Amino acid sequence: MGRREPVTVGVDLAADARRTAVCRVVWTAGAELPAEFVVPEGDDDLLALAREADKVGLDCPLGWPSGFVATVQAHHHGLPLPPATRFADRADGRPGLDALRFRLTDDLTWKATAMRPPLSVSTDLLGVVALRAAYLLERFEAAGVPVPRDGSGLVAEVYPAAALRCWDIRPAGSYKKPGPEARSIRARVLDAIEAGLGASFPAEVRARCAASHDHLDALVCALVARAVLLNDTRRPDSPQERTAAAREGWIHLPSPTLATLRH
Repeated sequence: MGRREPVTVGVDLAADARRTAVCRVVWTAGAELPAEFVVPEGDDDLLALAREADKVGLDCPLGWPSGFVATVQAHHHGLPLPPATRFADRADGRPGLDALRFRLTDDLTWKATAMRPPLSVSTDLLGVVALRAAYLLERFEAAGVPVPRDGSGLVAEVYPAAALRCWDIRPAGSYKKPGPEARSIRARVLDAIEAGLGASFPAEVRARCAASHDHLDALVCALVARAVLLNDTRRPDSPQERTAAAREGWIHLPSPTLATLRH
């Protein structure tokens, strides 16, 4: 029996399984990469699909800011609240992000990409989705599948917009809005991804990505999962980063060259 081609799965997680976009990519050497979108009926389907993959890229925070957790615990027990802190200043002198609202990986991603900060998992609606992710990870652990939050196991945290910036794909406008203009932007983003990869995707995948930013994000998650599988992303490398990543999660930023994903 020949060696199986690597498979990655990208998940643009939503609070409801039916609204979660899931993309599966098989990494062959051909001119067209086999890819498909899958609609999970529920968490059992999603977990089964993920377990069949070599790596899963999940667009959702895998933890909460340590400062937020400590503050909530202190408040819950009637203890003095810890002092408010910020992360280290940026190179341009602007203060780092608020450590109560943002994780270390959020701050580092913001500084590395010069984008606006990621959504706060502690103070935005994103927290609802993160709760679902926490229960999903617990189910993986219960099934004997390790899912460390730093991405060294089956699941790695992904931020699609930041990944596009790492690949120097900078849409002229938001690809997440409704309407024909955003649809055209999504099509151009996919053109740039295919050019960087030196490979195309099936017509149905292209159509779904043009029609829905959730599906485009799921595809990007599957691509970054491939980068993680190849050890081609920024990993936590200092004691502070490793400690934070184990508790808060870690956004994996890919290297600038898309073509390396075909190796």
